[in-house]
Amino acid sequence: MSDHYETLGVSRDATPEEIKKAYRKMARQLHPDVNPGPEAEERFKAVSQAYDVLSDPGKRAVYDRGGDMGPGAAGFGQGFTFTDIMDAFFGQGGADRGPRSRQRRGQDALIRVQVELSEAVFGGEREIAVDTAVGCPTCHGEGAQPGTGTRRCDVCGGRGEVHTTQRSFLGPVMTTRPCATCQGYGTVIAHPCVQCSGEGRVRSRRTLNIRVPAGVDTGTRIQLAGEGEVGAGNGPAGDLYVEIVVAPHPTFVRRGDDLHATVGLPMTAAALGTTVTLDTMDGPQELDVEPGTQSGETTTLRGLGVSHLRGGGRGDLVVHIEVQTPKNLDETQRRLLAELAAVRGEERPEGRLASHGSGLFGRLKDALSGR
Repeated sequence: MSDHYETLGVSRDATPEEIKKAYRKMARQLHPDVNPGPEAEERFKAVSQAYDVLSDPGKRAVYDRGGDMGPGAAGFGQGFTFTDIMDAFFGQGGADRGPRSRQRRGQDALIRVQVELSEAVFGGEREIAVDTAVGCPTCHGEGAQPGTGTRRCDVCGGRGEVHTTQRSFLGPVMTTRPCATCQGYGTVIAHPCVQCSGEGRVRSRRTLNIRVPAGVDTGTRIQLAGEGEVGAGNGPAGDLYVEIVVAPHPTFVRRGDDLHATVGLPMTAAALGTTVTLDTMDGPQELDVEPGTQSGETTTLRGLGVSHLRGGGRGDLVVHIEVQTPKNLDETQRRLLAELAAVRGEERPEGRLASHGSGLFGRLKDALSGR
């Protein structure tokens, strides 16, 4: 009888990990699908027998004391399982065997919440309603009608898996599959809960208080850990993602962290200059309009925009001036404007095309080009 340690090429004090590593390496080289032929087949059987003995602490102890652990005792042909072959080739093994838990982590959930522009600027608190799966209040997540519980599966004996043996040229090969009767749980719910139908969870509406950070914009997502769907069997809940939608504002338009607004001024106020009071997000603010201000010009009020979502500070408020030409003049107003035009020599003005870099045309070109 060959020495199992020599067959695997390991020392007699080799660790279980070293034995497994040596076996995987030799099994890949000698497997009949990779290395066909009677000699390779015999060596593969010998390697498999050696691993079967040395990988089991009890068998290895008997073997080290000189006991007979040949093919008739516990070799490949008597009990080598398909799972052991998968362990050799793909690193799978006994950690995945046995009944599995009924608990599963729940899925993440996503809801959309509309907020006002003021909430986006300064942040705030918001109460939201959420429809998600929660633990069943009747069975407390067990899935069984109260007082009944679960019973061990008669088919798999509570193991959650069943074994079948098939003959092959290598000898009997045992395959392991999840039990179809208990779905791999090892237990059977004889009387499912009437409220959750054995799921251990039901759908319910609940309310949550969330904090809306200052600076959020449409598309910003707020993650609430553990507030999503409860998993099957009352398993851990997933996360809840709240996607922000900022409602349009009748006065302000947001561009990045800046706010833009338009102020209409009478022609006379724009020509003479004035001070106007604006209702901003921060309350009334005075705006000085320089004499001779033209329609389309802008004035910036620093720090009156949207708060930066990450980092301190705020954007600006950009005020666009719109000079309004008077309509429906009465006789007095018409006479006064005519006198002004005469004084300024503008009774019959000559229309001149403005150069590309100045005036309204230049500002229009800059706006269209994004500058």
